[in-house]
Amino acid sequence: MVTLKVVDMQGVEQTPLEVNEAVFNVEVSDTLLHDVVVGLQANQRQGTHSTKTRSEVSGGGAKPFRQKGTGRARRGSTREPLLKGGGVAFGPKPRSYRNKVTAGMKRQALCGLLSDRARTERLCVLSDFAIDAPKTRTFADMIKAIDADARKTLLVVADHNPVVLLSSRNIPNVAVRTAADVNALDVISASRIVLQQEALPKLEERLT
Repeated sequence: MVTLKVVDMQGVEQTPLEVNEAVFNVEVSDTLLHDVVVGLQANQRQGTHSTKTRSEVSGGGAKPFRQKGTGRARRGSTREPLLKGGGVAFGPKPRSYRNKVTAGMKRQALCGLLSDRARTERLCVLSDFAIDAPKTRTFADMIKAIDADARKTLLVVADHNPVVLLSSRNIPNVAVRTAADVNALDVISASRIVLQQEALPKLEERLT
């Protein structure tokens, strides 16, 4: 049986909550985690970087000086990569960085990371979470009460909530994701995971 620590918005502990072992008691290899995290990072890259080769730089049509008799190295164009204003040799060109990561790999990696956070007591469930109006102070006080020493906190909510997003966007080192969108990259970059109690069944349904 796996239980998770439950706290309210003031950081007061409540009755522990029993959760699904298929999500919060999973062992995952480091190789799988590495492949998933690197794949997710690579898929975020746009790949729009570009440089000009010597054939794409304007100018350089005429030979800068005669071939022999000057004592200098021979030059055929002022747009050679070795000259100022010339093209770039072997520079980056637009390309795709897409790395195939299957749904099963992503699901298994996320379960493994959530299990690790639960075992190391870096994951808790937030009960009675309610913010009626966008208030940064209210949200910041809640995060401080739950774990004031957290390097980065990830809050997983049940559904998209503009009030929560507006309340959290000005607080450094705090990220908000929904149960449908959270992935392994979000979890591995956070030192404290906070699950809204209403988001827990949705997350378990998604991962089982």
